Amino acid sequence: MRELPSGTVSMLFSDIEGSTLMLSRLGSRYTDALDGHRDVLRSAWAAHGGTEMGTEGDSFFVVFPTAGGAVQAAVEAQRGLETHAWPGDERVRVRMGIHTGVTTGAP
Repeated sequence: MRELPSGTVSMLFSDIEGSTLMLSRLGSRYTDALDGHRDVLRSAWAAHGGTEMGTEGDSFFVVFPTAGGAVQAAVEAQRGLETHAWPGDERVRVRMGIHTGVTTGAP
């Protein structure tokens, strides 16, 4: 298992905008869109030192050792999403937020 970053870290949270409507438009092809979304984002997280802490549905929680790495990953992810070939010519838009702060050790 990868060692988690500690001290001052940047936490990135993401989710697909309008995923419920996209599911109704795509039907069974929604799974392909969700898989593509995960592939694009996970590639960006890995390229910039991100550690995936959790995912639920279409959201991610990823921790980075630096704010710069988190921002670079978010930019790379957004660019990758824009150029990905989506089913049904959908446009998958993903909201991302980054918070930087100091972590505390487990009790």
